Amino acid sequence: MNRVLGEHVFPAGETLQLVEGDLTQEEVDAIVNAANAQLQHGGGVAGAIIRQGGSEIQIESNAWVRQYGPVSHAEPAYTSGGKLPCRYIIHTVGPIWGEGDEDRKLASAIGGSLRLADRLQLTSVAFPAISTGIYGFPKERAAGVIYNSVRDYFGKDSTSGLKLARLTLFDQPTIAAFLKVWKSSGFFTQSV
Repeated sequence: MNRVLGEHVFPAGETLQLVEGDLTQEEVDAIVNAANAQLQHGGGVAGAIIRQGGSEIQIESNAWVRQYGPVSHAEPAYTSGGKLPCRYIIHTVGPIWGEGDEDRKLASAIGGSLRLADRLQLTSVAFPAISTGIYGFPKERAAGVIYNSVRDYFGKDSTSGLKLARLTLFDQPTIAAFLKVWKSSGFFTQSV
């Protein structure tokens, strides 16, 4: 069962939550998949999504790439949620640590996912810690970039229909890194 560890409520009422649990079990409108540009979902978060959500997600992903081409940091793709409890999966490409301009690329992936969620008229979305696994993005640094990206999005777009963004983490080292940064920076307006 997923458990909220803390949250921040922004001035317009949107909420960002830090959640311990399984992204594939999130009961939100969309979850975000940390994908590669070709949407080949083999390992990590993407592999877990396919295992839980079914092969139709890969079939839809292949069709997306055939029609629109590779996915970029700023322009994610989307598919149905397959057998998952969410309606959609937003597939975004995070940066590989060491390729250059990583902070901007991660911020772009978060912002692009939020914009797509708004275009789909969604009210809730859950993210993994994009790029902090095999792509090597330092967890504490990612915690700040992700928080600031969500804050900037909610601060700039007063017409957003999104009301809830969740960062859903499953492993203790990532949870510890995000808790450390978010607590020490005063990001939490409430700890649960």
